[in-house]
Amino acid sequence: MVTSPSLTGHPGVDAWLAFDSDGNVLVRSGKVDIGQRVSAAVALVAAEELDVAPARIRVVERETGKVPNEGYTSGSRSMTESAQAIRLAAATARRRLLQLAAERFGTETDGLDVSDGLIRARGTNLTTTYWELTGGRPLAIPVDPDVAVKAPTAHRVLGRPAEAAEAAALAGLATGATRFVQDLALPGMLHARIVRPPHYHARLDALAAGIEQRLSGGRLVRDGSFLAVAHEDEWMAIQLAERVAAAARWSPERGLDARSISDLLTGNPRTSLPVVDGAPVQAPVPPLPDPPAGAVATLRARYERPYQMHATIGPSAALAQLDGGTLTVRTHSQGIYPFRASLAEALGRDIATIRVIHAPGAGCYGHNGADDAAFDAALVACALPGSPVLLKWTRADEHGWEPYGSAMAAELCASLDAGGRIAAWSHETFSATHVTRPQPGPGGRGASRLFASRLRAAPLEPPPAQPAMGRHTGIHRNQDPLYDLPNRRIVKHLVQDLPLRTSSLRGLGAFLNVLAIESFMDELAEAAGADPVAFRLRHLSDPRARTVIEAAAALMNAWEKTDGTGRGFGFAQYKNDAAYAAVAVELSVDDAARVHLRRAAIAADSGEIVDRQGIVSQLEGGMLQAASLTLYEKVGYDAFGITTRDWESYPILRFDNVPEVETVLVERPGEPFLGVGEATTGPTAGAIANAIYDATGLRLRRTPFTAAAIRTAAMT
Repeated sequence: MVTSPSLTGHPGVDAWLAFDSDGNVLVRSGKVDIGQRVSAAVALVAAEELDVAPARIRVVERETGKVPNEGYTSGSRSMTESAQAIRLAAATARRRLLQLAAERFGTETDGLDVSDGLIRARGTNLTTTYWELTGGRPLAIPVDPDVAVKAPTAHRVLGRPAEAAEAAALAGLATGATRFVQDLALPGMLHARIVRPPHYHARLDALAAGIEQRLSGGRLVRDGSFLAVAHEDEWMAIQLAERVAAAARWSPERGLDARSISDLLTGNPRTSLPVVDGAPVQAPVPPLPDPPAGAVATLRARYERPYQMHATIGPSAALAQLDGGTLTVRTHSQGIYPFRASLAEALGRDIATIRVIHAPGAGCYGHNGADDAAFDAALVACALPGSPVLLKWTRADEHGWEPYGSAMAAELCASLDAGGRIAAWSHETFSATHVTRPQPGPGGRGASRLFASRLRAAPLEPPPAQPAMGRHTGIHRNQDPLYDLPNRRIVKHLVQDLPLRTSSLRGLGAFLNVLAIESFMDELAEAAGADPVAFRLRHLSDPRARTVIEAAAALMNAWEKTDGTGRGFGFAQYKNDAAYAAVAVELSVDDAARVHLRRAAIAADSGEIVDRQGIVSQLEGGMLQAASLTLYEKVGYDAFGITTRDWESYPILRFDNVPEVETVLVERPGEPFLGVGEATTGPTAGAIANAIYDATGLRLRRTPFTAAAIRTAAMT
C-alpha cells in the first residue's frame, strides 16, 4: 500500500477525521485551498472510503492546532500527502467501526453493509450508524498504513460527477459570495498601510518633525526603517500613508545591481554540483566532453528567462490582533505552521501564544507576498495591542516587493548518432535559489526570510542560499529529463549575489528546464530529419509517458491545418515522479509580430482520478499561466528599484488571447495519486516556442516571446 509522509507526524485516525453530533464527518487537512480544489478532493476521498454521501463531509478550517501540520502546500504534493493520509485514515476508521458494529450485533464484519454511514446486518433489521457507534468520542486508534482500501470497481464517488460540499462552495467565487481576507471586518478594526523605501537596500534616514501630530487621528508605527500607518477609516489610512511617505527621507545605501542579468547569471560566484538521477551530489563537476565517436551532428543552445512575478490578481493582505497575550493572524499563506514558527522566531514570542488561521485570498501557486503581508500586519498589531489590524498591500507593493521567480539560464549540448538517436546530452542551469519560504532554523533563518525583518531596528539579513539537495528541487527541478539519454551530464549552478529577491514560483526551475529540453528536442529532431513527436517517442521507454504523448498528438493531428499557423509540442513528467503531461499548441504570428494562441490540447496522467473537474482546471489553469509567462512577463528594474509596478508595465495574458483548449485524462484506476498542479507549466512553454518556430522559422530562446523579441529575432 502507498503510504503518506504526513502520517509520520500525525499517525492517529483522530488527527484526520471525526464524526460530529450533526451527522457529518469532519475532515482535517493541513494543505490549504488556494483554488486547486484540494478541499473537494480530500472530501471525495473520505466520502469514498467511508461510504458516506459527499454532502456529509465538512473540511475543517485550516488553523494551527486544529489541523495536521503538513508544512507548505507546494510541489503538487497535496494528493500524494494529504489525500493519501486521509484515505488511509478513513479506511482504518471504517474497518474499526464495522468491527464495533459486528460486536454489537453479534455477527461478522463481512455480513455488514454500509450506505451513507448507516450500517446494516445483512438479512436482519439490525442497524446502527457511525455516529451512534462513536457517540462523539475519538476513535483513539492509529492509522494502519497497510489497511485495504476500496477497489476501483467498487468506487461510487471518485472520478465521477458527484460534487462534494466543499466543491459546491466554490460557486461563491463566481457569484461574489466568497469572503476573502481583504473582506474581513471586526469590531474596532484598524486599517493599515506600509510606507515603503525606494528599494531593498534603502534605510530610513529621518522623518519630518511633527509628522505624528499631523496624522488626523492616525497612528504611526515605526521599528527602525519599518514604517506603517493605521486608522479606523481605510481611505484615511491610505492618505496618511502618502503623507508619511512625503515626510520620509531615505538613505540610498547602495542601489540594485542593474547590470545585464544574463551576464550576472554566468559571471557571479556560484556553487556548482553535478546532478545524478535527479539529485545533486557533492562531487566535482565533470568537464563537457568531446562528442562521442560516431556522432554525426552536435548542437548547442542557450535558453533564458527573466525575473518573473507571481502576478497575483488581488494584492496580499492579512488581519492580525494581539489580544490578551495571544497573537491571532489570518492570512492566505500556503504554510500556516511554518509561518507561525517563523513569526514566533521573529517576534521572540512563545509559539503557543500565536494562532494562524488560513483565510481565502488571491492564490498564487508559489511564495508571493502573503507571508510578508502577514508579518507586516503582526508588527502593526503588536505595536497597537487590542485592536484588530487589517493590512492590505497595494498593487505597487505586490509588484515591487514580492519574492520573484528567479532569472535563469540553461546551456544545452547534445550529439546525434548516424541512426538519428541522441548519443550524448549535457544540460547546465544557472539560477538564484527558488526556496526561501519562511522556515525556522539556525540563526533566525525563518525570521530573516520575512522581508520586514531586514528593516527593523535590530535587522536580520538572510544567510547566503545553500544548494537544495533534494531530488528535482529548486534549480534542478526537471533538469534531468525523463527521456532515455546515454552519456548524460547534468549540472546545477546556484548563483549568488544576484540583484532581486527570489523564491518559489509555479514549477520552480522546471519552467525553464522543460522549455529548454523541449525546444532542444525539436531542434535535434530537425537535425535528425525526424518528426518531433516521433523523435520523442524514439527516446522514451516509459509506457505512461508514451501514452500521454500519443494522446495529445492525436488531438493535434485532428486539427484542420490553417495557413499561417504553427504547431508545437511539449512534454514532461513533473519532477519525474508526479503527473505526466503533454501539451500541443497552435498559434499564429501577425504582421506586427504579436503571437495569437488559437488552440491547445492537453493529455495528462495523474494516477487515479479523484476530482475530474479539479484536475482539468489545474491542467488548463497551469497552461494559461505558463502561456502568460512565456509570452508577456518580465520584471523590470534599475538601480533605483522595481519599475514594473502595475499591469501596464507588467502585462499578463488577457482574455483576448486565451485559446480553445481540449483536455483528455488517462484513466488509471487503482494507481497512486500523482500531483497535477504544475504539470503543464514547462510543456506549455516548450510547445509555444516550438509553434513559433513552426510558424515563423525563428527559434526564440529567451522569454518572454514578445512582439519586440520576435522582430529582433527576424532582423538578426
